Amino acid sequence: MSARTTMRAAIPFQKILIANRGEITCRIARTARRLGITTVAVYSAADRDSLHVRSCDEARYIGLPPATESYLRGDAILQAALDSGAQAIHPGYGFLAENAEFAASCVAAGIVFVGPPAAAIRAMGNKSAAKSLMDRAAVPLVPGYHGSQQDDAVLQAAATRIGYPVLIKASAGGGGKGMRVVERAADFGSQLAGCRREAAASFGDDSVLIEKYLASPRHIELQIFADSHGNVVHLFERDCSVQRRHQKVLEEAPAPGMTEERRAAMAAAAIAAARAVNYVGAGTVEFIVESAASDAGFYFMEMNTRLQVEHPVTELVTGTDLVEWQLRVAAGEPLPLTQTAIKLRGHAIEARIYAENPDAGFLPDTGRLQHLQPPVESASVRVETGVTAGDTITPYYDPMIAKLICWGETRELARSRLAAALAQYQIVGVTNNVGFLRRLVETESFRKPTLDTRLIEREAAALKASNRMPATRLWFAAAVAQLLREADQGSLEALRKGEGHSPWWRSDGWRLNGTAGRQLELQLGETTRTVAIEYLPDGWRATLDGQTEILRARVRSASDLWVSVGAESFAATAVFSAPTTLNLFTATEQHRFELGRRSISSDDYTDSGGHLRAPLPGRVIAVLTTVGSSVTKDTPLIVVEAMKMEHTVLAPRDGRIAAIHYEVGDSVQINADLIEFETGK
Repeated sequence: MSARTTMRAAIPFQKILIANRGEITCRIARTARRLGITTVAVYSAADRDSLHVRSCDEARYIGLPPATESYLRGDAILQAALDSGAQAIHPGYGFLAENAEFAASCVAAGIVFVGPPAAAIRAMGNKSAAKSLMDRAAVPLVPGYHGSQQDDAVLQAAATRIGYPVLIKASAGGGGKGMRVVERAADFGSQLAGCRREAAASFGDDSVLIEKYLASPRHIELQIFADSHGNVVHLFERDCSVQRRHQKVLEEAPAPGMTEERRAAMAAAAIAAARAVNYVGAGTVEFIVESAASDAGFYFMEMNTRLQVEHPVTELVTGTDLVEWQLRVAAGEPLPLTQTAIKLRGHAIEARIYAENPDAGFLPDTGRLQHLQPPVESASVRVETGVTAGDTITPYYDPMIAKLICWGETRELARSRLAAALAQYQIVGVTNNVGFLRRLVETESFRKPTLDTRLIEREAAALKASNRMPATRLWFAAAVAQLLREADQGSLEALRKGEGHSPWWRSDGWRLNGTAGRQLELQLGETTRTVAIEYLPDGWRATLDGQTEILRARVRSASDLWVSVGAESFAATAVFSAPTTLNLFTATEQHRFELGRRSISSDDYTDSGGHLRAPLPGRVIAVLTTVGSSVTKDTPLIVVEAMKMEHTVLAPRDGRIAAIHYEVGDSVQINADLIEFETGK
């Protein structure tokens, strides 16, 4: 299904500057390129080599990493636009997108601001003033206090009049910041003080409003669009009820259970809100809905005077490109479609993928993306991202990695496609919420659906990471990945030493006579299992907990394997993120194995003369015994390090050390004669 809208003529902008970073800059640049418009990126010192810079035709440096010294510097961005010859600035979302002063300064400098007029931004920017305006426009409001008197006593009296629980919200807030739920009067003072501090720090304004708190509401928003010719339309609604910490996690369009009567009423209210401020461009009118009942009340929350993060779900169900609409409206054109021409088709769901830890209160994480492989995009699977493998998630900006959007003819098809795509999303290097999101879309509440802003709390038990052990075939696959890595390392070391054809560097179990064997210790969570390996000419014979299988593998790329375990074959991706950490991905599962100390405790490692041999090439880092010592079975004797991993050779049985052939610091080749061992009598 195409996300494009057939348009009439070329847009008059030859060059635009995108005053943002990350995935939204990449997304805007993609549309601009399709329309033949040259794009200019801006970047901070932390983003010099980022994907959003590479996605544009030109780029301008604007300052140091903190947003206040770069992406929030309207003067630097405006100067970059003037210097580059850009005719328009697209602000994306966040940063300066809803900054009325910046919008006005663009117009004053003769540059088109791709967004609403400064007056409309200003009118909707203060939540208290906006709600007063909506009240005059007969848009339904949550019972509350939105006045200018900000004395603590006045606010507490308002809370008492409204009735607890109440919600304290920063008047200039957004993104869940500066919000406190107060359950009882005794807590109001401390919660108000905390809200004021956060509001002042985040928005430079500590004024607040008080509203009746709806314990389990739905969050439904209407996508509206207006042009400078007086036309206003809606592009249906999105349900954004699934949230954590007042921030959206999943968004979908249309809203499940939406009746035509309620849609018409909410759309009329949203359009009335837009007309009340003479709106132009893309905007979102957000409502809070008491329950899923078709006759439940709905109330105006706020209007976002910009493009929303979740706009792709609207694009997929309406077949439009909202960025193109923005550019055309900014150029003075009328809206591309009338209300009756905007059709709803199918269902779309978006999941926000973050570098964060769901098990630690969704705290953000930072670090290098060692491996990043999203699912394959198609007409029903869309990935919006601003990073690639090797990039770093820094502490300076929002830790979003990507948005994953799936479409289907029905909601259940869109949901099942999203679950499958999440299972295929591979991220190594930072803690992330992919597993959490996959469990979330499989919960009973989301499947039904029974949506409200407390869904995540309600499904807390189902959303915990499972301790269920993977199938035995995946333990075998992990063993195969490590065996292949050892073989690669042996080959590289042989080439480095100029001994590429020497059989002594082979890691395929080659012996002058006899059968080679070894053990691999694998750990997953608190569970440790040992795989006994016997080398075969074209694979391995492996035994795990009494189950023996023939293992084979074909390397398809650097980390992609085709693994055979007995009669079963499957694709797997193996990524070593640390010397002892293996991240194993299949089409349906993701697991992180820790590699324990590899043991030589089998007779297969002792030849007829009692020689203990090195299981792979490396360096001796510890000798734990002495000549003449009597040892018991499984006593650690010598430690060989390879790829910063330690491999401990154990005594195969009770006996005595007759000779030690290597010292600490010596390099050893695979099958090197490490120790002469005499069987105890």
